[in-house]
Amino acid sequence: MSTHPLSPYEVQRERLAQYFDGSARKAWIDLTSTAKVSGIRATVRAGRNAMRAQLLGWLPQDLRRCTVLDAGCGTGSLSVEAAWRGAAVSAIDVAGGLVDIAQQRAPAFLGHGRIDWHVGDMLDPPATHDGQARFDHIVAMDSLIHYPLEDMAWAVERLAARCNRSLVFTFAPHTRLLGAMHAVGQAFPRANRSPAIQPIPEAALRARLVSLQGWQLGRSGRITSGFYISQGLELVRR
Repeated sequence: MSTHPLSPYEVQRERLAQYFDGSARKAWIDLTSTAKVSGIRATVRAGRNAMRAQLLGWLPQDLRRCTVLDAGCGTGSLSVEAAWRGAAVSAIDVAGGLVDIAQQRAPAFLGHGRIDWHVGDMLDPPATHDGQARFDHIVAMDSLIHYPLEDMAWAVERLAARCNRSLVFTFAPHTRLLGAMHAVGQAFPRANRSPAIQPIPEAALRARLVSLQGWQLGRSGRITSGFYISQGLELVRR
């Protein structure tokens, strides 16, 4: 058994797994369904739906003969939509309870598409169903927002190394509101508080990624809906 100390990324990954498999599981199941939720959560649901539509809109409409990695699949909505377009999707999340829900919700028939569900680190997904270690497209929606800039950029680089065509992901843009919320959360921590979202200045993230060999920055789009503030960013193979 390895006794090496966990890296900051690994420590945060384990906190996320415990949170989403623990106190947040029921709330997340409700949020990603059609169940009635509070007004604030309704705005978050609307924001997530809009972000998912934006990221999927950056992928080809026809995904037949394409492999897609849904990195941090949660309860699986994005995976199902990509599969309906014909993709062979590898869906992975560190929270096994959410993956269980995703499998239960996924329709048995997905047209030309298929989904392979996995529990684990999104940076180390199993090979695709045909044995390939790389993917045509990778999507990481709101799965990197709990990591600081350096860890996020490192994770994006790891994902890019396994991607052939495009990588789309989200980050929490540094706004006055998010900055204030983060500061208050750091000052008044609670044991049952969700892992803090890390606001990232867009310019700093772009500067960190612009030198990523073989890639160029593509489209960007922010979604703001109540307390949901997230920004999508696209990387495209040169």
